[in-house]
Amino acid sequence: MDEQIRLSKLMAQQGLSSRREADKLISAGQVLVNGEIIKELGTKVHPGSDIKLAAIAQRKREKLATLILNKPAGWVSNQPEKGYEEAASLIIESNRSDNHEDAKRKIPPASTLNVAGRLDIDSSGLLVLTQDGTVARRLIGPKNNIEKEYRVRIKGAVTDHRIKQLTHGLSLDGRQLRPAIIKLIGDDLLMFVLQEGRKRQIRRMCELVDLEVRTLTRVRIGRVKLGQLPRGKWRHLSQQEQF
Repeated sequence: MDEQIRLSKLMAQQGLSSRREADKLISAGQVLVNGEIIKELGTKVHPGSDIKLAAIAQRKREKLATLILNKPAGWVSNQPEKGYEEAASLIIESNRSDNHEDAKRKIPPASTLNVAGRLDIDSSGLLVLTQDGTVARRLIGPKNNIEKEYRVRIKGAVTDHRIKQLTHGLSLDGRQLRPAIIKLIGDDLLMFVLQEGRKRQIRRMCELVDLEVRTLTRVRIGRVKLGQLPRGKWRHLSQQEQF
């Protein structure tokens, strides 16, 4: 028989909430396990239990906004720096994407949005901003293994040997990098697919093999793609889209 697990921990593992938020929901009687309301903190359940949020908790969750922005180079994603504008300041009506099904949804205040996955000043592309802590943890938590895909324009000779080095075998800060997918898709254009996000990772990887990054654009996180979203524009993530 499988060992039972604390309900709040299982809820966090399933992405329903953080453990702290789970305790609040349990205390409020807003968590159902196999159809039964659980109110006692510390309750342990079978790992295969059917866990659902009560309707009131689900409605609150659905109201939390998650946006995607095509961040231009020259904008700071989440760490304010002197002389640079924060990407969240682009979340205004005039920058909303045209012809989107959620165009009538309210714009969340920038102060309520957290960046889920950094993108350095010199890089552009897909940036996620969210009010939902479970989305943020899914994308940047310590056990995160969601793929991030980039288009990287390179200066230097892209040889098979250098691609092999980039794909597997490099280390940064004394720790080996996870295997990556690297493909040459143009004369000087590489596709990078990573499952981690060390600081300035792609630029530093390229430096290790004597290549220089000219431009870097993130085009996908998990199953969510940047698509045709114009530079500097943003839109709501639809309920059908899942990372």
